[in-house]
Amino acid sequence: MTTPALDPALQSPTRLVLASYLSGCDSAEFQAVQQYCDLSPSNLSKHANTLAELGYVHIDKGYVGKRPRTWLSLTSHGRTALTAHLNALQHIAAAAAEAAAHQAK
Repeated sequence: MTTPALDPALQSPTRLVLASYLSGCDSAEFQAVQQYCDLSPSNLSKHANTLAELGYVHIDKGYVGKRPRTWLSLTSHGRTALTAHLNALQHIAAAAAEAAAHQAK
């Protein structure tokens, strides 16, 4: 049986948390994502831009009144990549659990 491949872009814990958070909503304001991921603005910006370059995240800038705002959303390509990555992690975890159970016998 072939082991599903992990997505190199989502092997970063920060990018995995970012993509996972965005998978639960249509879009999220930058500041909300920053607080959830416990990141500095520059660190979140760096990771969001990395995922945007891959087509996983869409970054939308605009205004609320006169205040600039940034919203992040997971693209359909990003959702597909996240799902495949999570499936690969589940496959690896299941194989490890099976090996541990076999070893315990």
